[in-house]
Amino acid sequence: MKELLRTTDLVRLSFLGALLRDAGIEPLVLDNHMSVLEGSANAIPRRLAVSDEDYVLAKRVLEDAGEPLDED
Repeated sequence: MKELLRTTDLVRLSFLGALLRDAGIEPLVLDNHMSVLEGSANAIPRRLAVSDEDYVLAKRVLEDAGEPLDED
C-alpha cells in the first residue's frame, strides 16, 4: 500500500475516494478508527492509500482533477 495524502476533511476524502473508484481503483482509508477514538475532533488526519500497483494511476487521476497531493 502507498499513501496518497492525509486530510482531516471528510468531504474531500469521500470525493477523492469516489474519483478513484470511478477510475477503477479501490482506495483504502487508514486511521479512520483512530480518528473516531479521539472524539471526532479531527486532530488525527486520515490517510488515503492505494495498492502499489495502482499508485501511479491514482496519483495521475487526482492530479488531473486538480487535487494537491502530499509530497513523497
